[in-house]
Amino acid sequence: MGVINVTPDSFSDGATLYRGSSLDIDRAMTRAREMVASGAAILDIGGESTRPGASPVSVNEEMDRVLPLVARIAAELETVISVDTSTPALMREAAAAGAGLLNDVRALTREGAVEAAAATDLPICLMHMQGEPGSMQVAPHYDDVVEVVCEYLRSRVASCERRGIARSRLLLDPGFGFGKSVTHNLQLLRELPRLAAVGLPLVVGLSRKSLIGKLLGREVGQRLPASLALAVLAAQRGAAVIRTHDVAATADAVSMLMALEECVDL
Repeated sequence: MGVINVTPDSFSDGATLYRGSSLDIDRAMTRAREMVASGAAILDIGGESTRPGASPVSVNEEMDRVLPLVARIAAELETVISVDTSTPALMREAAAAGAGLLNDVRALTREGAVEAAAATDLPICLMHMQGEPGSMQVAPHYDDVVEVVCEYLRSRVASCERRGIARSRLLLDPGFGFGKSVTHNLQLLRELPRLAAVGLPLVVGLSRKSLIGKLLGREVGQRLPASLALAVLAAQRGAAVIRTHDVAATADAVSMLMALEECVDL
């Protein structure tokens, strides 16, 4: 899953995809084409920054950022388009524009989100986040982070099923970096098989996370080697989808793991 953040303050895409305050959709399409050519099976488009300390964005602004790119990708590329949103109106409009997956960091807890997601008939990724982006990294605390995340995701799955969303449509994301300390993130990665045991595909995003900076002292642009190591460790432990900013390198790293595990005769 390749990440394309169409937000001007994005650490990965803000400087390259924007001209002043306007998204350069041609540049965004170039990035999308490169990711698909490099091995991305899914492109994840996000128009609301959810990094620690991020401020909310209006519904109209989020839709204006996301929908034109979704429509262009749907018209020009053979790939699954994931829309990273918690906004019910955008869920509906993105599905109509050609999206094939909804990716909600708030696990459909916003008012009207479950109903909107159910109506699209699309697969949905439910993520765990403690608090909101603006405050989630202010002293996060858990008695047992793995059990809390497992129980939360189980409860969200049950809630979706009660409200008409089939279990077969759901994926789960433990939410690395979303209301978790370095220790919490490492515990979740070490115990990822416990989350996989819930029985639904796991989406894992550890690419360029602040976890790497805190452990190794690396700036964002220096985090690729550690991101690749984390991607391979996540895949070994049961992740079905690896969410990354660096598709080509990550695809190569995970392909080597798959070759080893499947004993492919190259």
